[in-house]
Amino acid sequence: MLRAAALLLALAAAAPAPAQQDQPANGLFLVAKPGLTDPNFARTVVLVTQAPDASTVGVIINRPTRLRLSQFLSRELPTQNYRDRIYFGGPVMREAMVSLFRSEVVPEKAAFHVLKGVYLTLHPDNIEKLLADPKARYRLYAGFSGWAPRQLQSEFMRDGWHVLPADEATLFRDNPDGLWEELLERALRLGPRVSR
Repeated sequence: MLRAAALLLALAAAAPAPAQQDQPANGLFLVAKPGLTDPNFARTVVLVTQAPDASTVGVIINRPTRLRLSQFLSRELPTQNYRDRIYFGGPVMREAMVSLFRSEVVPEKAAFHVLKGVYLTLHPDNIEKLLADPKARYRLYAGFSGWAPRQLQSEFMRDGWHVLPADEATLFRDNPDGLWEELLERALRLGPRVSR
């Protein structure tokens, strides 16, 4: 895994340039192959996006937890609007709160463009703004996943992952039960043209 401090700098430096809204999708699903034995990633689906320095960051989208927002955020924040579960995003900085969210406008603070109108952030101002908006569409994660440049490619060489295009419906799916099995089946059906 990429060193947490270096990845945090990459996340903080991700510029919310206005051109992001018009950029092509910058998100993929990594679907763990059945033989992947790393306990952090066995039977997972990971949304990944590439940072400007070619490192890869993302969150595991099918591991809900029983964690509470009070374990991560100040009591002064309007946490009552968040009714979803907190998900385990990955083994890097597990105490950090990360958000995957929908926005029609480019966020004011640092965020990765994932899909059209979908962003990933750990910037506290973005998260506070989401919490304050009862109509906001977002999901919160404890920690995130990250790989240094070319590290993920070496995992592909060891045949650990299938790769599928990311889509918004899957990202914000209400119930993640069976998601890994469904996407594994889709990857096998599509074959090596899409998955690796």
